[in-house]
This record gives sequence, C-alpha cells and structure tokens, in this order.
Amino acid sequence: MISVLVLVIPLALAGAVSPVMLTEQTVLLAGRDGRRVAGCYAIGVGGTFLVLLWLMVAFGHSIALPKEPRLSASLDLVLGLLLILIAALLRYRRRRAPEAKKPRDYGLGLVQAFGFGVFSMATNFTTLAIMVPVAKEISASHLDVLGRLTVVCIVAAVGALPAWLPLAMTLVAPDPTRRGLQVLSDFIDRRGPLITILLLAAAGIFLVIRGIVHMIGL
Repeated sequence: MISVLVLVIPLALAGAVSPVMLTEQTVLLAGRDGRRVAGCYAIGVGGTFLVLLWLMVAFGHSIALPKEPRLSASLDLVLGLLLILIAALLRYRRRRAPEAKKPRDYGLGLVQAFGFGVFSMATNFTTLAIMVPVAKEISASHLDVLGRLTVVCIVAAVGALPAWLPLAMTLVAPDPTRRGLQVLSDFIDRRGPLITILLLAAAGIFLVIRGIVHMIGL
C-alpha cells in the first residue's frame, strides 16, 4: 500500500489545488451561519469526490487495466498528453476570458450548501482529470478491495483539502484563520488559475516522462 500511496499522493495534492473551491469555501465561512454551512459544503465535496474516485477505480478494475509494461506506458503517455492539453486549453481560455468578479455571499441553507458542494466537485474537471491516472494506479495495483478502499479514502481526503481544511482551521484558531484566508483569497484571485495550469502541466509531463522511460525499458 505504501508504494501505491507514494505514487498517488503527489497527484492527489496537485488535484487538491482548486482556486474556485477554496474561494467558495472562504465566502461560505464568512457568511451567515458560516461554520455549519461550510461543513455541509465540505461533506458534499468530500462525499462526491469519494464516490467518483471509487467508481473510476472500480470501473478500471472491472475492465482489467493493462499490467504489461508497454501497454501501461502507453496509457501513461495518453493520460499525460491529455493533462497537458487541458492545461493548454485552460491557459488559452484564461488569456481570452474577462477579469473575474469577486464572489458574493451565497447565503445558502444547509441542504443547499451540501448540494452546492456536490455540484462544485462534480464539475471540477481539472481535479477529476488528475484523478484519472490516480484511479489507474490504484486499479492496476495488487491491493485487495479493502486496501483499494483505504487508498481511495486517503486520496479523497487529500483531494478535498480546499473544502475541509479552512473549516478545520477556523475551529482551531478562528481569528488568525480568517485573516489568513482573506490573504489567501486575494492571492488566489491573482495567481490561482495560473497555479492550477502549472500543476496540470507538471502532472502531465511526469506521466509522459514515466511512460517514455517504461517504453524504452530504463
């Protein structure tokens, strides 16, 4: 299990960089009944992430993802190139898109916040794109069902960091966290999309290099 985690946790951390989700959670925390609303949002995000990742793993396992080195390397190349393409498309869209507006206070109820979390995760295509090679690694591993489920839960917890970490920090140190989140929110407004693009590109380049290395037998 450790060897699988060493491979998938860095990708999960890359997928966890979600400027939109972090901004949404920051706004919810600052709103009416902030902690309870943010908690429901985090449950929606984390639960959806867990379900979608487990479906990817179960689907990959059911169709017996290739374990032969060259086939697996080819899949790495395809997934890596796909991530690089997504990064390039996001970069192109960012250059052409108008300046983003500041988020407003959504004023959501608890059920609405849960649904908002589900929707945010289900439409977070950059994070889900990075989860495809993660699911491939888990499916191709020799872990049993319990081992796969454990790894999926760990990855889901890491990938949902933008949803639950701000809430946890407000419980531990409310005032410093609010100030820190405001600074982080301002930074995300300026640099968040670029960081997402760079992480997608880095994950893609990593998979492409690994695929090439495996194909030539190094």
